[in-house]
Amino acid sequence: MLLKTSLRSFLAHKGRLVLSLVAVVLSVAFVAGTLVFSTTASKTFDRLFSSTAPDVLVTRTPAKEVAGTQQGAKPLTLPASSVRKVAGLSGVKSAVGQISVTNATLINPKTNKAAGPVGGSSTTIGAWVPVSRSPMEVTSGKAPSGSGQMMIDADTADHSGLGIGDRVQVINPFGTFDYTISGIATFKGTNPGSGLAYLDVRTAQKDLLGASDVYTSISAFGDGSVSDDRIKSSATAALGKGFDVKTADEQTADGEKDVGSYLTFMKYLMLGFAGISLLVGGFLIVNTFSMLVAQRTREIGLLRALGGSRRQVNLSVLVEALLLAAIGSTLGMLAGLGVAQLLIALMSRAGMKISSSLEFDASVPIASYAVGIVVTVLAAWIPARRAGRFSPMAALREHGTPGDRATTRIRAGSGLLLSLLGGVLLAYGASGTGSSPAVGAGVVLTLIGFVVLGPVLATGVIRGLGAALPALFGPSGKLAQRNAMRNPRRTGATAAALMIGLAVVTGVSVISSSMVRSTNAQIDDALGADYLVQGDQTGLTPAMLKAAEAAEGIAHITEEKHIPATLTAPDGDSNDFTVVAVSKSFTKDFHFPVKDGNGDNAISRGISVDEDYAELHRLRIGDKIEIDYGDGHRQSVPVEVITTAGSTLFDKQFYIGIPTVARAIPAAEMPADTGFYGAAASGADKDKAYDALQKALDGYPQLTVQDQAGFKALYLHQVNTLLYLVYALLGLSIIVAVLGVINTLALSVVERTREIGLLRAIGLSRRQLRRMIRLESVVIALFGALLGTGLGLCWGISTQRLMKGQGLQILSVPVVTITAVLALSAVVGLLAALVPAFRAGRMNVLGAIASD
Repeated sequence: MLLKTSLRSFLAHKGRLVLSLVAVVLSVAFVAGTLVFSTTASKTFDRLFSSTAPDVLVTRTPAKEVAGTQQGAKPLTLPASSVRKVAGLSGVKSAVGQISVTNATLINPKTNKAAGPVGGSSTTIGAWVPVSRSPMEVTSGKAPSGSGQMMIDADTADHSGLGIGDRVQVINPFGTFDYTISGIATFKGTNPGSGLAYLDVRTAQKDLLGASDVYTSISAFGDGSVSDDRIKSSATAALGKGFDVKTADEQTADGEKDVGSYLTFMKYLMLGFAGISLLVGGFLIVNTFSMLVAQRTREIGLLRALGGSRRQVNLSVLVEALLLAAIGSTLGMLAGLGVAQLLIALMSRAGMKISSSLEFDASVPIASYAVGIVVTVLAAWIPARRAGRFSPMAALREHGTPGDRATTRIRAGSGLLLSLLGGVLLAYGASGTGSSPAVGAGVVLTLIGFVVLGPVLATGVIRGLGAALPALFGPSGKLAQRNAMRNPRRTGATAAALMIGLAVVTGVSVISSSMVRSTNAQIDDALGADYLVQGDQTGLTPAMLKAAEAAEGIAHITEEKHIPATLTAPDGDSNDFTVVAVSKSFTKDFHFPVKDGNGDNAISRGISVDEDYAELHRLRIGDKIEIDYGDGHRQSVPVEVITTAGSTLFDKQFYIGIPTVARAIPAAEMPADTGFYGAAASGADKDKAYDALQKALDGYPQLTVQDQAGFKALYLHQVNTLLYLVYALLGLSIIVAVLGVINTLALSVVERTREIGLLRAIGLSRRQLRRMIRLESVVIALFGALLGTGLGLCWGISTQRLMKGQGLQILSVPVVTITAVLALSAVVGLLAALVPAFRAGRMNVLGAIASD
């Protein structure tokens, strides 16, 4: 009986439930699509790494381990004698020396631009050594066999417009080299996103490594008589210290880790979309079932009068929710396959080729149904519980629940308490003595508090928002205002979806705007250089430095090197950092925010430390810090300046003079420059000097030359990247919020069918009726937008005040952005009302009046 009643009710209201179904489908689709994409990508790269990795790989151990690729790092080499040692080990069938470097740039002379795959990924240049597990095969032309020949991968050739017989150049620390393309190679399986170029072994040793009979790695292949671990142990013993030996399984794990970091970012990004959709969709489902329960009040009364228990009524609503969840989860899981294909296509456009054959495991259906069912059933539980409390007689008379007033008082009290607690925590954070957990808790509490308070605030706020509607739009405006105030609970839940999205975007907008303003102010205060020159992962060469210094109108060029090192404070605490080594003119290009000491001394004979590091280790000017650069290169230098905390450019930075570092590291082992800073000569035209510097470096297309404005624009671009991500999340929440407003208005029109018929009968035109519904939608959208904007401003201001000592010194409220968001909310309200208003306008007057 219960199932039959639920099915009949579900089918009777299938049109009303379709928008809630869309919310469930969207939520599940992002979850399922993310999991399918993640599984497909992981298995694709698993196959690539496992099928191409040698049984044992030998490389040199770097002096200092650093995260990622060290810009401008010189390749570590192994002598040919090491190859012979590994080849002679028991169980080794063959061992070959390999060459692969990332400190060189491939140039297309026709365009004078760096050549590479789609997406601007790095290009690795090495030696072509045919082995059984090579990831590449020659598909056009031939492999390089002379000093003037090079083979490139097909993706790089297609993207850069290169073919067999075309000229290419390689620029590296040893000079500029010209080659002719002799062949094209294609990935046998997956292209992980990197471009590849090959020379013959002798040419690669001479041009890429600057020496003969050396390699960057050794690939060893076993004969099957012993395990890879056994070969690894033998190689480690034979080679001694300074070598890194890994088995095929370890190489595969490293490769998965490198690619996995990017895939993990994509995974959590998409799960973020799913989370927003789930949160906003939950409000939509609560609204839908609340209105369905309200419209079935008399039906529920009859069921109770005929003997139905509260539990049965409750279960009846939950069964409907379960049916909705099951259908939505199934459709969402199928839609997730399309989402996964879309992600794979996006990765392909970025240069990372992933198998188009989708793969997934049991986690996909489990997660899909778990997410869809849990969210939907939880969202329906509140109205189901409310339906179960109806007394038969009250329901038959179509009265509300007897506890409505009590519920309102409880809601108002709990919402106010949560909001006040959250406000206190935000104020505590803004006072400068708070902490990140306190502000985070304040954000959560105020969000929950405003969601709970929404229905309580709806009447008063909407009365104010709609005060001008009667005067501007006559009867339509007056009716729209009253309709929006009629059911505060429904209005509050509908507006909550928009409120959440706009609170997030407003808060992040305040923080990002404050970051840009604060950093620009710090750049103006600290940066004295007129120009900044940066390269790619190859670093900058002495030839580039010489060309920059010779540019007309340039007074000097300051070099900058990033050197990984271990710093040991006088208290014995050791930590790994990247020391920034600069030339003596650095103090002309940058103004140290000095708390104590002298910046000139730091560059000429000591080191600078930031205030937090100094306080942590109780450092004073003159205290000695031990620096270990690796490979036995050590030195002890005094602290000569302590920089004031709160500077984006100097916090957690350790500056030291290049001449000081040169006393510990031989010139042959000194890393390449990572950047140049330039200043125009006194009296020179800065614009002309800028043009001259760009022209002097025109032969190095991998370099970017910027003035101060360009430097600021670069930072702004980095901040905007985060902001655009937030806007994307907001866009998703707006889509679901629009569905919520449409659903609310559509169900409201059904609920008010007889009322609409009577209004039409006494003279309200179709045009006035549609206007009434549109205005009601706009008022609800603006109500949510105002709450969200207010919350977001509180969150953003509190966060800025909390981070004032970490660089966010200037509060900046993006008024234009916030105004645009409020205007967009009104547009959202108008768009959401189009379908319900159209349906209401088409109602038959007599049929509407006769409806029950």
